Amino acid sequence: MDQSKQQEDDYGYNLFPERNSPKYRKESIAESLFTFNHKCQVMLHLAMETSPYAKLLLGAMKSSGCQVFKDRHFSCEDCDGTVSGGFDATSSQIVLCQNNIHQQAHMNRVVTHELIHAFDHCRAHVDWFNNFKHLACSEIRAANLSGDCSFSNELTRFNFGLKQHHQECVRGRALRSILAVRKVSREEAEKVVDEVFDSCFNDHAPFGRIPHDTKDAKFAYRDFVNRDRYYANL
Repeated sequence: MDQSKQQEDDYGYNLFPERNSPKYRKESIAESLFTFNHKCQVMLHLAMETSPYAKLLLGAMKSSGCQVFKDRHFSCEDCDGTVSGGFDATSSQIVLCQNNIHQQAHMNRVVTHELIHAFDHCRAHVDWFNNFKHLACSEIRAANLSGDCSFSNELTRFNFGLKQHHQECVRGRALRSILAVRKVSREEAEKVVDEVFDSCFNDHAPFGRIPHDTKDAKFAYRDFVNRDRYYANL
């Protein structure tokens, strides 16, 4: 990548204005009960407690020595209208866009998507800012494993019926995510995605499969929870 471009890149922080705010004003209890922030916190709690996608990722991160704490590793903030969430590698914190997430199903997907980035950050020591292939790989994995490209979600977008549609959805969503946070041409982004696509698309950790829907995710979570039971009974 051109070094001058790299120096000018703000790495997508412009999409999360509260990340750049010099002072953070903590809301009063009265304010927080009637704001997007309160709703965001409630939906986040439900996602962490009930989503099999999120529960598996949280368990896998704990097993890898990267336990996630709700108050430390998640932040509900106002964001640019084009994004729903992000992973801030400098603080190891997931940003949830409280002004753009209004339904529980959407929150579940965003939490899962960003937890996949956090899992990659934990296990693979991703160089988010200097290695374009690392970024592309994690975006491919997040699009593939989070349910972003599930059949039901694609139906709501009126996208269906194409051969290898899941792969094309993953490729397209990974590409859009990269272009949102990096000042590169579409051609450059496509080239990097193509270079790493096969290996990253086939990396299903920690699910062990592509969880195409909640039922698949529940089976994956069950297998994760029971992964040591056979050996314990020997």
